[in-house]
Amino acid sequence: MEAYTNFAEVYDLFMDNIPYEDWCSYVTGLLKEHGVKDGLVLDLGCGTGSLTELLADAGYDMIGVDNSEDMLQIAMDKRAESGKDILYLMQDMREFELYGTVRAVLSICDCINYILEYRDLVEVFRLVNNYLDPGGVFIFDLNTVYKYEKVMGDTTIAEDREECSFIWDNYYDGDTKINEYDLSLFIREKEDLYRKYTETHYQRAFTIGEIREALKEAGLEFLEAYDAFTRNPVKETSERIYLIARERGKENKNG
Repeated sequence: MEAYTNFAEVYDLFMDNIPYEDWCSYVTGLLKEHGVKDGLVLDLGCGTGSLTELLADAGYDMIGVDNSEDMLQIAMDKRAESGKDILYLMQDMREFELYGTVRAVLSICDCINYILEYRDLVEVFRLVNNYLDPGGVFIFDLNTVYKYEKVMGDTTIAEDREECSFIWDNYYDGDTKINEYDLSLFIREKEDLYRKYTETHYQRAFTIGEIREALKEAGLEFLEAYDAFTRNPVKETSERIYLIARERGKENKNG
């Protein structure tokens, strides 16, 4: 699967309903509550850099990592326009490498759901722990089992725009907890010519129990889980949740 290749071209168009400013305000609020008011922050799975740019505006020194060359090219185009000093790296989150440690790692917009195997999830968390400053903070979100099972399920979503249209066929397997969605994109190339592209994406639903176990195995300390964009506990009907973990171990090892 080559996710976000053709879709990268129109990703921001279809995401224009996402209140990135509100998301940024929520995330920066969580960062500050945990003592991260400035410094180096990694946006893991940064996509086209919309949130990365806003976090740079908020005073953080940003690094963006993504495995889609097409998405990163758009992010770098935004950087050229804004003049922000953001470092972008094309890397798989299961193997990412940084030049040093950072004060916080963020992974927003269900990037972690793209990790399909539990062992890979542990490896991502292990790398996060490795590249965090002592006591550094990891904040990430997830689509929940409830959302995949009860909200998305086996559905078809379509949207028609002047520049492009898409059809999203969604399938969820409750046994494997794998969510598959097939995207058919119709992108306008000339005034009356639309070219069709197809992509297939896979995401996995993880329970909070699985996440907590993976964090523990990776050496991270689980702190909190919230119903998205609130400080409320996770509910059975939560569709997106935010989780916060902390690096542990470096001070003891170095001390």
